[in-house]
Amino acid sequence: MKIKYLLLLISFSLFSQNTSKFFEAPNGLLLLGADLHTHTVFSDGMVWPTIRAQEALRESIEIIAITDHLEYQPKKEDIPNPDLNRSYVIAKKSVDEKDLIILKGSEITRHMPPGHFNAIFINDANKLLIEGDSLAGIIEANNQGAFVFWNHPHWTNKSEGRMDGIAKLDPVHEELISNNLVHGLEVANEDTYSEEALEIAINNNLTVLGNSDIHGLVDWDFDIPNGGHRPLTFVITKDNSQGSIKESLFKGHTFVWFKDLLIGKEENIKPIIESNIKFRSNGYIGETTVLELEISNLSSVPFSLEYQGEYTFHKNSKFLKILPNSSFKIQIKTLSKVETISLPFNILNVVTGLRRSLTFDFDLKI
Repeated sequence: MKIKYLLLLISFSLFSQNTSKFFEAPNGLLLLGADLHTHTVFSDGMVWPTIRAQEALRESIEIIAITDHLEYQPKKEDIPNPDLNRSYVIAKKSVDEKDLIILKGSEITRHMPPGHFNAIFINDANKLLIEGDSLAGIIEANNQGAFVFWNHPHWTNKSEGRMDGIAKLDPVHEELISNNLVHGLEVANEDTYSEEALEIAINNNLTVLGNSDIHGLVDWDFDIPNGGHRPLTFVITKDNSQGSIKESLFKGHTFVWFKDLLIGKEENIKPIIESNIKFRSNGYIGETTVLELEISNLSSVPFSLEYQGEYTFHKNSKFLKILPNSSFKIQIKTLSKVETISLPFNILNVVTGLRRSLTFDFDLKI
């Protein structure tokens, strides 16, 4: 009985401390998975702040932000909340920062326009709750040096007057952006994704973000036990200090993992593809001019590729799917033996703009 119990503890420990990476990082950089939009019982969430921390640890996420609503406090009769920093304080005390970075944040909740905004890296959430002026909280967050982003601009909500699911800028948003008071935009939120929001982010030099906006249990909402995952923002950074993370967010060095999509600006996505999809030559097959290549996917995302080049394949069509953390072989008919080859692919599930996916040339020696 003691041996069985010990094995159970070892098994649970290995599961809880899963350190597998989602993606290989480009040389000299770190990729930190972040969920920058989460809720607890201290606003309209359903769980205690420590649960948010434990969920992130179980999923091998490096960063979360606790962003409870300022103006919307539906549980205040049951959970009085005179200090709007309280949910962050509870979550922060429950973990060691070397295991999980928890950022102090809040959601500034206003009717559209301007809508809902998250502010992270704040000093004091209480000072953001300013009645009357709908922009005063955003201005105060900037005074505190916060990174501010617009949440779910594609949200369909009758009371907000937005039912078409199309992200669009109102004059107030244009003013906020032009005055550098808003720095990022959620293109993925919960189970929704907006190509229009991505185009707005690219055209206005805003940081591309994807977050869960989780209110209930992550396991239930995103089917984690069966291999699902929440939307995540990956911060491309030189180290895991809060200073470097903040700098990378302000510079727009991010990409989003949403379902089986990678979403982001082309300059950020290309190095990720280069680090995670690898081609290796096995040479020509006997006396033929049929070249065998091995393709490896080092990431946790299945990639769908469409070949755009001049050659044809011997055993496949031009459409290829590379499963996560796997390899397979293809054979290319080059007509004559070559010493180098360039293989242009359209990577269908890597999105870099409105109706636009990433085209990438893989160059290798034979």
